[in-house]
Amino acid sequence: MATATSPKVHMGTLTAGEAREIFARRPVILLPMGSHEEQGPHAQMGDYLLAEKMAELIALRATAAGTETLVAPVLPFGGADYFGSMPGGIAIRQSTLTLVLQDMFSNLLRHGLTRLIVINGHGGNVGPIYDVTRELHREKGVVIPSLYLWKISYGLLPGLIGAEKAKQVSGHGADPLTSLAMHLMPENLRPDMVPQTKERKDFMGLKMTGWGKASFEGAEVDMPLEYDMTYANGVGAGDPRLCSAETGALLSEKLTEVCSSFVQHYAAQTA
Repeated sequence: MATATSPKVHMGTLTAGEAREIFARRPVILLPMGSHEEQGPHAQMGDYLLAEKMAELIALRATAAGTETLVAPVLPFGGADYFGSMPGGIAIRQSTLTLVLQDMFSNLLRHGLTRLIVINGHGGNVGPIYDVTRELHREKGVVIPSLYLWKISYGLLPGLIGAEKAKQVSGHGADPLTSLAMHLMPENLRPDMVPQTKERKDFMGLKMTGWGKASFEGAEVDMPLEYDMTYANGVGAGDPRLCSAETGALLSEKLTEVCSSFVQHYAAQTA
């Protein structure tokens, strides 16, 4: 239950009467998005849970600083890319995601709720987000920024834990997601399943350099492969054995600070 120091920030918890009062004040609305896919054998598949939690922390921080901010219901299914071979994973086509975003924005914009920021937690969402928000800017003049949490986190980690460790720990299946989860929702992790080795496979005699990417005589070649044809356990360049709740706490605090400051800046520019 919300208190005086912890207001309701999730739109789904508002009553209709509360919603009418709050939306009349044109709050900033955060739209969290993520994915439901392999994050390594040790980590929760739903990185959308972390995107939603970070949106909540950002909204609370911004609201406490005087910028009323709400969190829309999370969109849990990411745009399909490399992870369809994981049992239980759920992704939607890029074209479907584009239509879903168009409908989500349309419903909000219809009522004059134009102060919108996407809180993104999945690389496969980047293209549709950009395409839809760019079109809305052309058609309606509304500016909808997107904060890609994990890309921002990669930039923050060297300053928090040192450049060398950040290089060793950054990547899919490791940081930032594993350390954030260890701090924010440790009950969802299985430390006993952290892989002790990483296996990167070759394909067609080519060295694979990342998800769906190979190297041929120094040239990067895009290959239409899913993740299990490149890495055996869904862990990319980073080493999840180096992740920690301590790193997660530092990153959560800094990420919340940076993103909530942006929310306040955006609100001032769109007043």
